[in-house]
Amino acid sequence: MNELRTIRAKSGTNQEGTSAHNRRVIIEAIRLNGPLSRADLARATRLTKQTISNLVENLEVDGLVASEEVVRGGRGQPSTPYRLVPEGAFALGVQIDRHLTRLVAVDLMGQEVARAVANLPPGGPVEGCKLILRLIEAMRADLTRRIPESAHRLAGLGLAMPGPFGLAPSDDETWMMAEWQAFPLVETLAAGTGLATSLQNDATACAAAERMNGSADGLDHAVCIYFGYGIGAGLILGGELYTGSNRNAGEIGMVLFSRGGTPSPLEHRSSLASLFQHLGLDSATTEAYAEVERRTLADDPRILAWLADAAADMRQAVHMVETIFDPQTVILSGSAPEPLAKRLFDAMFPLIPSNADRPGRTLPRLQLGMIGPWAVALGAAAEPIRRAFDPRFSAILKTAS
Repeated sequence: MNELRTIRAKSGTNQEGTSAHNRRVIIEAIRLNGPLSRADLARATRLTKQTISNLVENLEVDGLVASEEVVRGGRGQPSTPYRLVPEGAFALGVQIDRHLTRLVAVDLMGQEVARAVANLPPGGPVEGCKLILRLIEAMRADLTRRIPESAHRLAGLGLAMPGPFGLAPSDDETWMMAEWQAFPLVETLAAGTGLATSLQNDATACAAAERMNGSADGLDHAVCIYFGYGIGAGLILGGELYTGSNRNAGEIGMVLFSRGGTPSPLEHRSSLASLFQHLGLDSATTEAYAEVERRTLADDPRILAWLADAAADMRQAVHMVETIFDPQTVILSGSAPEPLAKRLFDAMFPLIPSNADRPGRTLPRLQLGMIGPWAVALGAAAEPIRRAFDPRFSAILKTAS
């Protein structure tokens, strides 16, 4: 089957004690390429046919893969392709923003199966976590009713909120959620749900979403510039999300840019929050997003002037991340209103010449990725799926005890 087909896959290992890694390699190969036969998998992953057979049988028993109809080609033996079972695993993702929270559930393929949104109540993270736990409980009950197998196939809970993390408390609540930053968020929600829980910043969450089902799918090196209330960069390096020693990698919104000789952080100049301030809009209401979208579509002169300045800054940001990280591509994504993000993307061209201008490029230097209010929550939900099923070097390492 598919003798001439190029299959994207990582290599497995035939050494003892590496079945966890090899399972992940098979799952990723099928996710990236679609249904594959055992022969396809053996050739692409460099695992023995017997190893592949054993692993595929185990994955079938676990409900993660299923066989399709036998394919009979003109030459060779008939083959049976195997596909991923979307209902084989589920994950929850929670975005915690300054004034609201969004919750989504996704299946093994990263496709959304449920969503909920609510305004955060007064009382800070204590009351906010109570609300989030109620939303999670209701969503799990709904999933169990609609998809009974989801009850015992939840891979975990992913959280995403604005960074940077672990800094000294700031009085500048326009940019940092100091009270939430100081709260034991992961521990509280893990205890309340019984799920493995992780936290990442919103830019990294967007990168996770792009890697699962977006423009970074199958790429080993990409930078996702997040354009939302703030600005950040999600980093995909060597095929894995890179978050740094304190989960603060990619906080390019904190980089000082100069306009008219006055340096200020990039996100104070070119983020959605800065546009709200420029227009005198109250960012604590969803009406502000709708108003920006309306004015953008109406070619409001104040929007157009702001876009010209923001595009100049973002061109410089693209040049910076290309120079530092040498990615295959840069992706603009985020939670800003789609018309505004598209206008910003278009205004960023032509890009500043950089070492990314090389012959033989197969991808554009800059692409438009996932844009919309649910991008961060989807990325937060993709993280537990990634953690449970993506091939990583750590999956090979087993403790001797």
